[in-house]
Amino acid sequence: MKGAEPLVPWLALVLDEWLGDPPNRWHPVAWLGSGIAKVEHWLRRAETKGDFWAGVWVCLGGALMVGSFANLLAKTLRKLPFPWSLLGEAVLLKLSLAQRGLGQAALKVEGALSVSDLPQARQQLAWYLVSRETTDLDEGQVAGATIESVAENTSDGILAPLWYYAWGGLPLVWIYRFVNTLDSMWGYRNERYEWLGKAAARLDDLLNWLPARLTALSLIAAAALQGEDWRQAFAILKRDARTTASPNAGYPMSAMAGALGVELEKVGHYRLGKGLPAPQGKDIRRAVRLMQTAVVLGAAALSLLSLARWGNKAGNAQRKR
Repeated sequence: MKGAEPLVPWLALVLDEWLGDPPNRWHPVAWLGSGIAKVEHWLRRAETKGDFWAGVWVCLGGALMVGSFANLLAKTLRKLPFPWSLLGEAVLLKLSLAQRGLGQAALKVEGALSVSDLPQARQQLAWYLVSRETTDLDEGQVAGATIESVAENTSDGILAPLWYYAWGGLPLVWIYRFVNTLDSMWGYRNERYEWLGKAAARLDDLLNWLPARLTALSLIAAAALQGEDWRQAFAILKRDARTTASPNAGYPMSAMAGALGVELEKVGHYRLGKGLPAPQGKDIRRAVRLMQTAVVLGAAALSLLSLARWGNKAGNAQRKR
């Protein structure tokens, strides 16, 4: 497969758009979630210090195991003849992505709002996109939460895995996906998970630091190409990106808010684009289009990084000869 590595992200994106997600029983991310749930069941709950160190060992040990297994699979695949090696690696990368599923979930909410079925829209939002309580959200808040999820998951669910593939191949992709899954299950600030999930939450923040900012810039570039307000996107990014509790989520969300010209608010937590109109259902489709364009732009940039990385490896190998 030498020389074909920069093609893998594009093939993975095509496969994701074509095939979507497999059933959970065949999905590696679902397997990670099931494994984490079993480990949590086995853990003996302890005092604060014990919970913290248990979380550290699960986080680091799980990342090492997942990365080692992904590395073994990658080495095995690369022994296959072309194009099967290319296809196999693209499939394993595709399974870390969520572009089609994210777009479909968002458009289900938009569809319910378009026929004024607010209860159904709230239900779709809770089922597929957010963990917050949705029963009291009005139409603007439902649309806003959907747009926020599209923006944040453009980073977490699409561009971050592509970034780690370009930087370190499949092992880094699946280490990232493990940590991100662990954080989504344990990264809550409540009595049960405050200390158990702290290591996962901090490592997830670290791993998402650069992808979140890459995603924000990709969304601004996408806004310029789509005829949205890229200048306002940049201005709101500068003003509001650091106003969220997460050190990363505010970047793609504030860029999206500015590009669409809407205020995104999680009551009691943040207001991105404060003073702009409340979002409407029709803005969700605009957000999905921006996400799709941003992914193409981000993937193009990361393909250049992958090409440079491969070229450097090939050059080193040639010098050793």
